[in-house]
Amino acid sequence: MTTLILATRNAHKAREIQAILANPRLALRQLTLKNFPAAPAVVEDAATFSGNATKKAVELARWLSQFQISNLQLEAGAAAFVLADDSGLEVDALQGAPGVHSARFAALDTGETGNSSDAANNAKLLRLLQNVPVEKRTARFRCVLALTPLIVADRESASPVCAADAFELRTELFEGACEGRIEAAPRGTGGFGYDPLFIPSGHEQSFAELGEATKNLLSHRARALSRLRERLMAIGRASQA
Repeated sequence: MTTLILATRNAHKAREIQAILANPRLALRQLTLKNFPAAPAVVEDAATFSGNATKKAVELARWLSQFQISNLQLEAGAAAFVLADDSGLEVDALQGAPGVHSARFAALDTGETGNSSDAANNAKLLRLLQNVPVEKRTARFRCVLALTPLIVADRESASPVCAADAFELRTELFEGACEGRIEAAPRGTGGFGYDPLFIPSGHEQSFAELGEATKNLLSHRARALSRLRERLMAIGRASQA
């Protein structure tokens, strides 16, 4: 069985990932950072989604491999990976903003640390788009997943820098995007983040109205996870050969 450690403490995100990856053909044990309360916080200061996802996956994989590998109780020959994602909303009329700053979009104006509330982020987005006509409110959700295998760092190299490089060299990226537009006011009570404002292409309901099952077929994260699922199945087949 493959073990996957999700590099998140966000219950909404973890539940979404777990639901999308659920497949009877995929023997997968999924853990989150709630299983590792001492895991270090990672500063997401990269300029791209792929940079942030890679940084989170590599730093957590390195920490787990150094300090927690025995606690994972891995089966003989079983693979173990860290999965990190960075995702956000890109609005064309705002030159791609909020982008990598999606979670703390409102906080950029106040200098506060940490993520902003969904309500504050949505309010700022609507304020910036208040004079933008509906046909120019095109946007997309984008997600990049980073999959990093656990390795025992001190077997790779005595140098911490070289060990970090070893993790990064083994990291694989999977990307997904969902095109749509931004509505003039929030709609629906489901989902999280910008879901009440985002109408995916081909639909007239927001992500917050469509429901979890439908969103998990359409979303940027679902599309990236679909590519990841195929990779994990290939890894599983190889381990059984």
